[in-house]
Amino acid sequence: MRSQGQVRFIKISSRMQKIAAAATVSALLVWAISMAIMAWSQYRAEADRVSLLEREAKVATAEDRVAEYADDLTKVTSDLAARQEFLEAATAAIPNDVKLSEGETVTDSTSEANDTVSKVSALIPEAGELAKIEARQLALVEKLTRFADRRAARAAQAIRQLGLDPKTMQARLDTSAMGGPLELLSSGSSGGLDPRFERLGLSLARMNALERGLDSIPQVAPAHVKMVTSSYGYRRDPFTGAAAMHSGLDFKGPRGAPIYAAAKGRVTYVGGKSGYGKTVEISHGNGLMTRYAHMSNYAAKVGQTVEAGDVIGAIGSTGRSTGPHLHFEVRINERAVNPRPFLEKAPNVLKEARSGTRSTPQQKSDR
Repeated sequence: MRSQGQVRFIKISSRMQKIAAAATVSALLVWAISMAIMAWSQYRAEADRVSLLEREAKVATAEDRVAEYADDLTKVTSDLAARQEFLEAATAAIPNDVKLSEGETVTDSTSEANDTVSKVSALIPEAGELAKIEARQLALVEKLTRFADRRAARAAQAIRQLGLDPKTMQARLDTSAMGGPLELLSSGSSGGLDPRFERLGLSLARMNALERGLDSIPQVAPAHVKMVTSSYGYRRDPFTGAAAMHSGLDFKGPRGAPIYAAAKGRVTYVGGKSGYGKTVEISHGNGLMTRYAHMSNYAAKVGQTVEAGDVIGAIGSTGRSTGPHLHFEVRINERAVNPRPFLEKAPNVLKEARSGTRSTPQQKSDR
């Protein structure tokens, strides 16, 4: 090592070299195993989807349903009542003015359902009305599935417009905080779930995952100032004058001006950071993280859940700073990316994606 004209040598023992080599090999093995597990998970997910589509294509025929009605009418009535409660809860989220087009991603089984109604009514007159209820429910299930698929597609398109991968957001759906009593929706005396109901559940889960992903995208300006004094990319360093990478945006503002969370997330770091001074970091899921630096004080705590526009601190000049400003970063899997496209494009893109579903998060009124 050469330092100030002097040359120094560092000797690494054979034992230390072996330890370093072993650590490197172990890290490579862990990475290879992780990749294999991820590939297997994707394979299983695709296999499950194909299996479901095959089962959906083999929905019970009218003759099968006639046999089930004749076998246990009470059981069929109970099943239909459970389905009805499920559908009423699900349809409460659909706006009244939303028009649904036919044949988007699921088949229309109206003709098959009408055939079933006719046969059941002819062979078991007392079950005719129940057959009609079931036919209406199945039609509603297919409509709900199309609606969920349409919203999911709209959310996925918005995510892609912002340079992100919707498949990644969907795959990272967190199921660690879900629960509740097990209430199966069976289909007749066989006790199996009608694949159209299962398909609806998957479509709703995908829609929810992607729309939650929209909430995690930076979309609110982190400071109520319009002047950006330094952009993302290479610039002349204000201290050394040499070219250096600037991994965020600098918002000039008065000391003490509020700083806002750019998106919904969980505060994962509050404290000092070398060069950044007083810093707050927010994890938004899906590998997205925002960093707010050079603060004068904090208004957030580690573990706190924040919404887009919540105040998390105040502008300052702590750390490596030439004056009061906010240094704002967006990182994806620890890699800094340009925050400007998110702040400029996200509000309009997300507003369009959410049209007819819910309003775009706005900055808080206490600004």
